[in-house]
This record gives sequence, structure tokens and C-alpha cells, in this order.
Amino acid sequence: MGNGVKEGSVRLREDAEAALSSPVSSKRDHRQVLSSLLSGALAGALAKTAVAPLDRTKIIFQVSSKRFSAKEAFRLLYFTYLNEGFLSLWRGNSATMVRVVPYAAIQFSAHEEYKRILGRYYGFRGEALPPWPRLLAGALAGTTAASLTYPLDLVRARMAVTPKEMYSNIFHVFIRISREEGLKTLYHGFTPTVLGVIPYAGLSFFTYETLKSLHREYSGRPQPYPFERMVFGACAGLIGQSASYPLDVVRRRMQTAGVTGHPHASILSTLRTIVQEEGAVRGLYKGLSMNWLKGPIAVGISFTTFDLMQILLRRLQS
Repeated sequence: MGNGVKEGSVRLREDAEAALSSPVSSKRDHRQVLSSLLSGALAGALAKTAVAPLDRTKIIFQVSSKRFSAKEAFRLLYFTYLNEGFLSLWRGNSATMVRVVPYAAIQFSAHEEYKRILGRYYGFRGEALPPWPRLLAGALAGTTAASLTYPLDLVRARMAVTPKEMYSNIFHVFIRISREEGLKTLYHGFTPTVLGVIPYAGLSFFTYETLKSLHREYSGRPQPYPFERMVFGACAGLIGQSASYPLDVVRRRMQTAGVTGHPHASILSTLRTIVQEEGAVRGLYKGLSMNWLKGPIAVGISFTTFDLMQILLRRLQS
């Protein structure tokens, strides 16, 4: 009888402590989400702005049948600068920012949440996740962000490959597409995007988290130096983008079909046309060498900025 009363009082005390701590825990969770959103937004903005001219050049080659070479790419950059001015190299970057800021914020924040959820599920609270959950967390984060921001990605691609006279601003692109091609066009190319994001985001986050984990294990330091984070991020970008690149080419072709003269088509039809007209390697990997230059830089900046911002915000909060 005494034991039963004692056990009951212990349970009541534990329940009371949990009830008292839950608002504090909830507040902490909200703070962590806001911190991840802010850090991710800044990371995405800095990374994309740094490589915007290279990104625009890559898109122009991806959606045309012109043969890609480093010489031709830099010639295009040079003539764009001569004919349209220095700032024209960043044309479409406003649309990129409108897409990238929410995309990166959602992706990084979602990744932190998925890591926590999978950590609780697999019993790895506060520890590095094992390989498969680590890969899954990245893939889910990328899919979540892509699903919520896809129309902005399509608008950015349209602005990158069209002259200034065609679309005056982001809202003009939305209005013209809605009127002339229908609202469903805003999600044209969504399937190859998601199919590409799964290996890209999954492998990028997986590689970065794995390299950080190995660094902790072999260096004995809890945190890598900023330049080491940059190197880890660069490796992550190189692996992730190489794995998903052909689907990126297909996605761009489908997104810009309405303004480049290509008919709206399915993934397989677009893939078949590219291979028939340009060849499997030259067509599906067009611009990959430029991606090897800009991708590691962008991903390195992005991951490093996110981590350093998280560390700074944690210090400010404490």
C-alpha cells in the first residue's frame, strides 16, 4: 500500500515537472526554428549572390543547343558585360533571392527538424545520426523546400534566359505565364526537380555531416575551423551536383520551354530530345564543368555561413 502511494506521488511529481518544463521546452524549440530559418536565409543569399553570373551563364547553355566549353562560357560573360553592362551579369538575381532566401531558410530549418525527429526515432538524441538517417534527413529537407518554393525557381529560370524587354520584373513573369500559358505552367518541370533534389540534397547534407563527424573523431576538436567547413561544403556540393546534374538540365529545358521555342513535353520526351539532338554526355552534362566551379563555392559558403550563424546566435542567446 505504502509502495503504491509512493510510486503514485513520484509519477505525479514527474508529470508536474514535465508540465512546468514544457512551455520552456516549447519556447526553446521555437527559438531554434527561428534561428535555423534566419541562418539558412542568410546562407542561401550569400552563396547564390557570389556565383550568380556563373549560374546565369550555365542556365543559358542548358536551355540552348549550343555546345558548351569554358571558352564559350567566358566569352558569353564578357559580351554580356560589354553589351548590357556589369550589373546585367546578375540579371534574374532578384528572382533568385526571392526563391533562394525562403528555399534555403526552409531547407536548413527542415533539415534540423528532420535530424531531431529521426534522432528521437532511432535513439540518437544529441548525437550524430547514423548514415542512412543522415541521408534521409537531407533528402526530406530538400524535397520540402523545393515543393514549397518551386514556382519561384521557374520564374528565376525564365528571367535568366530572356531579354529585359520580355519580362520587366518578377510579378510580370507570373502575370504573363498565368495569362498566356496557364497557372499549371508554374509547376512545369516540378517532377524532375524533386527527382534531382532527392540525391542532391541527400548527398550534400550527408557528405557535409559525415566529414564533420570524421573531423571530430580524428582531430579531437569539437568544431572545425571556418576554412575546413568551406572545404567540407565544397566536397558536398561537388558530389551532390554531379549525381543530380542530368535532371537539372531536363528541369531547365521544361521550365523555359515557353520562351525558347521548345514544346512543353514530359520528362522522358525532353530527355529523349536532348540525347537525340546533342548526345547523352554532351547534352545531359552540358555546363557541368562550370557547375564544378560554382557549385563547390556556393555550397561551401552556404554550409559555412549557416554553421557560423548558428554558433553566433547560440552565443547571443546564452
